[in-house]
Amino acid sequence: MKKILPLFSYVFHPIFIAVYATLFYLFSNNSYFFNQEKYFVLLQVLIITVLVPLLFFLLLRATGKIGSMMAPLLSERKIPLLIQSFLLILLVRKSITLERYPELHFFLLGALLSALIALLFLFVKTKVSLHMMGISALTIFVFGLSLHYHTQNIFAITFLILINGLVASSRLVMKAHTFKELIIGLFLGSIPQMLLLYLWL
Repeated sequence: MKKILPLFSYVFHPIFIAVYATLFYLFSNNSYFFNQEKYFVLLQVLIITVLVPLLFFLLLRATGKIGSMMAPLLSERKIPLLIQSFLLILLVRKSITLERYPELHFFLLGALLSALIALLFLFVKTKVSLHMMGISALTIFVFGLSLHYHTQNIFAITFLILINGLVASSRLVMKAHTFKELIIGLFLGSIPQMLLLYLWL
């Protein structure tokens, strides 16, 4: 099991969470968008939240600013979180707008708030589990969509709750975080999403 658990840290890496949320939003709720628009939105999110950060990661690694994709050191996390925050701002202002995609807009806005707070934690020498922050935010978002569209997403919600536990176990097995850092990440990911639910439910 210890050999399998680290896999969850890679499959549910924070860099992929916005794409997973977008996929669920566009394809799992009988949405009224045309297929062409769905793929266009997904492509935008994929480029802004995955491909561009990966290019920055390669640049930072080449210049010695970061050692690995997991960014284990406090000093390695500041620039990636700043970049992520900037890209999320770009996404919610220019692409995933409130008028056209309100639910996804608020999810990304919640992710932005979480990223900014996680960045502030770094200045008080506290490392937050970005993995738990991401997967807990996704879980609340799927739960919110289920309420919003009055759909039975019991399987998806149960699956994500299980994944929360597996991701947490993965981070502990890899000695990437303490239990305290996982709990902070859990609350930091879920609370902004829960607060913003009141604006779109």
